[in-house]
Amino acid sequence: MTLPSLRRGILTCGSALSVLGLSACDLAPAYHPPTFIVPASWHGQAPFQTATPADNVLPTNWWTVLRDPLLNDMEARLTSENPDLQAAAERFIQARALVVKARSALLPHFGLGAGATDNKQSADRLFRYKGNITETDEEYHGLANWEPDFWSEIRNHVRERKQYAQQKAADFAMSRLSLQAELASDYVELRGYDAQIAIYKQSIGYYQKALQITQNQLQNQAAPRLDVARAQAQLYSTQASELDIEAAREVTEHAIAVLTNAAPSSFHIAPTQVMGFSQPHIPTGLPSELLQRRPDIASAERNMAQANREIGIARAAFYPHVSIMAGGGFAQNGFDLANLANSLWTYGASFELPIFEGGLRRAELQRSWSAYRETRDEYRGTVLAAFREVEDGLSRTDRLNKENQALEKAVDATLATQQMTMTLYQGGVGTYLEAIFAQVQTLETRIHQIEIATRLYQADVNLIRALGGGWNVKSLPTMDQTLSMDPLQYDSLHHPAPVGGVDISQHPENFENLANPAPTTPAAATGQQLRPINTNTMP
Repeated sequence: MTLPSLRRGILTCGSALSVLGLSACDLAPAYHPPTFIVPASWHGQAPFQTATPADNVLPTNWWTVLRDPLLNDMEARLTSENPDLQAAAERFIQARALVVKARSALLPHFGLGAGATDNKQSADRLFRYKGNITETDEEYHGLANWEPDFWSEIRNHVRERKQYAQQKAADFAMSRLSLQAELASDYVELRGYDAQIAIYKQSIGYYQKALQITQNQLQNQAAPRLDVARAQAQLYSTQASELDIEAAREVTEHAIAVLTNAAPSSFHIAPTQVMGFSQPHIPTGLPSELLQRRPDIASAERNMAQANREIGIARAAFYPHVSIMAGGGFAQNGFDLANLANSLWTYGASFELPIFEGGLRRAELQRSWSAYRETRDEYRGTVLAAFREVEDGLSRTDRLNKENQALEKAVDATLATQQMTMTLYQGGVGTYLEAIFAQVQTLETRIHQIEIATRLYQADVNLIRALGGGWNVKSLPTMDQTLSMDPLQYDSLHHPAPVGGVDISQHPENFENLANPAPTTPAAATGQQLRPINTNTMP
């Protein structure tokens, strides 16, 4: 920045100042989030049932569309107990404190001071005053200082901190959505394992009967020993496969325990025989609405707004800085302070104008511009990734739904084939090789159908997550709501202040529960919760 342009900038901004200098010139560029041309509708269309007018928007407790009471209970526990989610809430609380810290620079600072000294001179000191060689000094004083924010450097820093707090609120919402989706996906996977285990147990029971039939056929000399060996191999390999699925179920159960803040060793979910989920309706809305429903997009936009404010802060470094200070008190050689003769005072102002620092401020300004462009690119990348995730979800749910319907028909056909081949074998018309082939095909088809159904419900969950899970950008706290305390608050110095006043969980009355959650225990999922010891006090 050249000196003539600096003078022009000072005059331009100076015209906006009042006589007392209480207003300021904002040097940050005008902020306008980028707009994108988005398609009028989604390319893929999920095969869900027709929605009623009341179902056009996802509910905030979106997992209820799967209609599983146990999942509802565990999601409630996750929201109130998950340690990663609690940590995300604390980061938002810390960001609110930074807002107050930044705002404090706008206000005058006052302080009190006192001092006392007892002094003794050496008797051999050159030019010593002939008299008492000891003296006592007492001083009491008050100090005040203030920096007028002519160029909005402090104000832009406060706004940047407020936008940072909003970003952390969006990050909290994204963490909550991701953890809720992870829990729902793990629970769907666990119920898929339950269904597979039930199928394996049914097949094992069927194979045990088939082995008994082959042994009877061997005793009656109606079948070779090879049939018995084949039946035994089929039975034992299926039992081994069941054990593998049971191990995978236990690992998934451990993951659910950690998500719900329970010790894996004591956590257990009772198994079921079938997947009892209901195929949900998922309203996708318009593509343009996605920008308002994704917490990660809101976080990227708030990050871009912060970078814009940092440009104004970097620009303010080129302009003069003014600070005002005042002080006064009493000082006397002794304790007789309360008289006007012993009073003292001082006041003044300082003016600093940078002239040459080797390109330091210019480099910082260029860096801030580049950082802003970087956040714009990251914002655009986040938007593109969000659109891709939705389209991926629509494609998966469409194809998996059709595949699942086809496999359900295939299961019916293979079950009928299995029964007929065994009947023919018992009647001496068919071979056991044909029966074995039918058994293998039936088991593989049934297991494959359950795997596809599991992937279908997981795709539903991922699609809901891609759509924002019922969240809306209106849930973010406003700039003013990011302030967590007033300048004269001096309580809670030995204990953490209660959290409240801002809706980042979409339930303002429950926001305080983020810091002090109430325990919940699902009826069919038992486990000992991990509790911190004495965390409400500070040393």
